[in-house]
Amino acid sequence: MAEPLKAIYSEKFLRLFAQRVHEAYAPFDMEGFIAKTMDESWEILELKARMRRITQTLGDYLPAQYEEAIEVLFMIDEACTGFPYLFFPDFIEVFGQEDRHWSLSMKALERFTQRSSAEFAVRPFLLRDPEKMMLQMLVWSKHPNEHVRRLASEGSRPRLPWGQALPMFKRDPSPILPLLEQLKEDSALYVRKSVANNLNDIAKDHPSIVLDIARRWKGTHPDTDWIVRHGCRTLIRKADPEILALFGYAESAEETPLITAASLSMEPTVLSIGEKSELRYELQVREGEPVRIRIEYGIDFVKSNGNTSRKLFLLSDKTVSGGTMLNGTRNHSWANLTTRRHYPGEHRIALVVNGQEAANTVVNLAIADMVE
Repeated sequence: MAEPLKAIYSEKFLRLFAQRVHEAYAPFDMEGFIAKTMDESWEILELKARMRRITQTLGDYLPAQYEEAIEVLFMIDEACTGFPYLFFPDFIEVFGQEDRHWSLSMKALERFTQRSSAEFAVRPFLLRDPEKMMLQMLVWSKHPNEHVRRLASEGSRPRLPWGQALPMFKRDPSPILPLLEQLKEDSALYVRKSVANNLNDIAKDHPSIVLDIARRWKGTHPDTDWIVRHGCRTLIRKADPEILALFGYAESAEETPLITAASLSMEPTVLSIGEKSELRYELQVREGEPVRIRIEYGIDFVKSNGNTSRKLFLLSDKTVSGGTMLNGTRNHSWANLTTRRHYPGEHRIALVVNGQEAANTVVNLAIADMVE
């Protein structure tokens, strides 16, 4: 079994880091720092809690003056790169939010994000003073370094995973839009992915805004077209008719149905949580012109309260000739995940083509005898 990600913060890692700090700042108590960080509660701490523990303990062992502490970190940050060193920007989040530290904290975030990422650390600053911080983000969106430009977009996402939500931008995303306009043709894919993810966040609360952006941006630049397509993925999954039309997905009408015949099966139809089943589908596309189709299967997962919630899984997304017969198989695992837990009961499975159900079946899920 692979080690959990939190294991990156091992004693070996902390000792190497402490040695670097000591070389830059002789009074740094290496043994005291390690002992206090890895106290009796260390083993039960998860990844983000371990990172925050390192941050807080650094605050105890670095110079008491914020300016002096940052100077020590500046002396070693070039050797401290990558995901494990997210506690550098976290140090700014924890100790650098006072108004008198603003300029230095912005300088530090701009510098540290080039070594790891400050997308989480900027969010408390946005929550405290969104207008002032968004002016800073706009400046960063024009920075020559792609990591800093990405920070402008990623840090302002309304729904950044594992980050603090930004409720003011869920309500009104308009302050974000100038950043996205600035970055919509960015030379770095790393930045363009963030722009697309930001748009996708906005689409969950304000689909009409993203639809308007998609109309304006589509066709202006090949890289921007990729952003638009990826940024509209939630709206495409929801089969928003205007979005489907914008991206050329074929419509289905009563007099000219897109799919003239379809079948769906899943074997076995009775199984236990943790097992796998095989999905088989077949469908006939209407005669005539080539059509773009998106084929998915949706599972109405039973929840702990007995209600159901649908999740869609992509099978195919392509343009096919009129009259084409399509078929395929897919193995589906019913094992529990960190993001989804399964519950016993009847699960309805639907074959979905361009947002419309074409066929369905049912699977009964039970608790395995050995599952507690």
